[in-house]
Amino acid sequence: MTPSGTATDDTDTFVAEVIAAADAEAAALLQASTDVSLAPLGPHRESMRRAKLLVAVFLEQASAFAGDSAVVALAEEYAAILHDLQSPTGLFLGGDNVESPPDTGFTINDVGDILELARRSGDSRLDRVAEVLGGIADRAAPALLAGGVHTPNHRWELSAALVRLHRHSPDPRLEARAREWLAEGIDIDADGLYSERSVNYAVYVSNPSLLVIGDVLGLPELHRVVERNLAATLGLVHPDGSLETVHSRRQDQRETRFPLAPYALHYRRLALETGRADFAWAARVAASAPVIDPQTALADMILHPALRDPLPAAEAPAERARLAWPVSGLVVDRTPERSLVVFGGSDYAVAGRIRSGLASNPTFLRLFAGDAILDSVRLSRHFFGLGPFRADEMTVRDDRIVLEERLSPAYFGPLDAARRRPDGDYRVVDEGRFSAAMSFDERPRHEVSLHTRIDVVPTEDGVGLTIETDGPICAWSLELAFRPGGAFDGVDTKADGTALLTDGTARYVVGDDVLEIGPGTGSSAPAAYLPGEDYDYLGGTDALGGPRLYVTGTTPGRATVTVRRVR
Repeated sequence: MTPSGTATDDTDTFVAEVIAAADAEAAALLQASTDVSLAPLGPHRESMRRAKLLVAVFLEQASAFAGDSAVVALAEEYAAILHDLQSPTGLFLGGDNVESPPDTGFTINDVGDILELARRSGDSRLDRVAEVLGGIADRAAPALLAGGVHTPNHRWELSAALVRLHRHSPDPRLEARAREWLAEGIDIDADGLYSERSVNYAVYVSNPSLLVIGDVLGLPELHRVVERNLAATLGLVHPDGSLETVHSRRQDQRETRFPLAPYALHYRRLALETGRADFAWAARVAASAPVIDPQTALADMILHPALRDPLPAAEAPAERARLAWPVSGLVVDRTPERSLVVFGGSDYAVAGRIRSGLASNPTFLRLFAGDAILDSVRLSRHFFGLGPFRADEMTVRDDRIVLEERLSPAYFGPLDAARRRPDGDYRVVDEGRFSAAMSFDERPRHEVSLHTRIDVVPTEDGVGLTIETDGPICAWSLELAFRPGGAFDGVDTKADGTALLTDGTARYVVGDDVLEIGPGTGSSAPAAYLPGEDYDYLGGTDALGGPRLYVTGTTPGRATVTVRRVR
């Protein structure tokens, strides 16, 4: 089913699929010993995810493992593994974040859910698991009470762990610490996105954390925060069922196919709480994909039986719309023929560097036309090693979206006489692209400026791009990277999957879906993607692979390229 389609609610089928997926994972665990290679999440986190799954299938009456003593025995083994991984500080060993309260918090959240499942069930066969995990929780509490964080979402993950510990063993200090974190204010912006702008961290950390905090502390306003985020996320759903990530400040900014499926229970829960037809639609679309994280899904359905209720009537989004997230610098423009994404919200202009936690993806456009998908459009310039175009200004007009970037690298003159040192020992200063012991900030600057403007003009069946540059003569390359699965027509393709469009038009063909690109500029400038000195210095790159078409030119000047769907 595609996101633009409709579906009838089949709650029984969804519940059955969650149970079946959980049973399949439980069966695989029972066939392996507990010393198998654990997942990259870290041994302590994966041990509790597995224990949570085993307890859930044990308690789920419709599971093939309902009441099975073997799954309880294996859950006890995982609890013992976690016991041995807990350091004297109460924090867990493993992973690259040493003595980490938030990493421990992820695991304690699963511990807290297992303890709550055991408590509610009243099944004495879970007493040993609960005893071991209860002791672990008690030993972790002081460290989580005192501990700090290092990313925005960690505040809510850690607070969720604190309230789960409080639910297990009430302690006013645990609640007070969670409320202290909450008093900073939830980092949701006017767009409805969290400050990290990451669908990955929204679905796996911030949203579930705020929901459980709201449940335990009786704070329904936190559910409204989650509702705002889910409403904003609706517009990020692509025709192929993936979510847009180019604007993210985290690792998923490089993703091109982040699935909607992990959001299934969040949309389901909020659709049931609010009656929203658009959330019901998203819940159905998310549930139409294979179940992701069945251990969490099944445990949540046991802890929140209302998740098994039928969804309200659904309403699919309009086929024609323009949606904007101004804080993130993101626009999605849809017609029945195509879906277009424009991004102009990079943090690079302000930070001047590539860093974890910053939005730095140089992709400024994507286009979906059936199975023919243009995953990325980027513009490279041979200009002081400053890397590809990243807009520092975005203007949304009725007929176009304008992206602009102004670069002003410099050459530096001699120091004033008063600042000269006979020993030649000057301060190490970063001048924006290079660092050296030259006290750059004290020298006269002789700037070389380049102004780049890209007008993005949506059309019914595609998009027009007008590239205007003002500055010294230098070569540029417009890179159009397509999703694999098709072939170029009208140009010669090299062994590495790239092609150069010099004159006329080219096509990218995937079955019956075709994207036409052109015209070429007639330029003989070299075709290349240049990641910039931030990557080159370390021998790295953020270059894309797969089918790529290049159109080249030189500055200063003006060039126009159109991408349109043809039938």
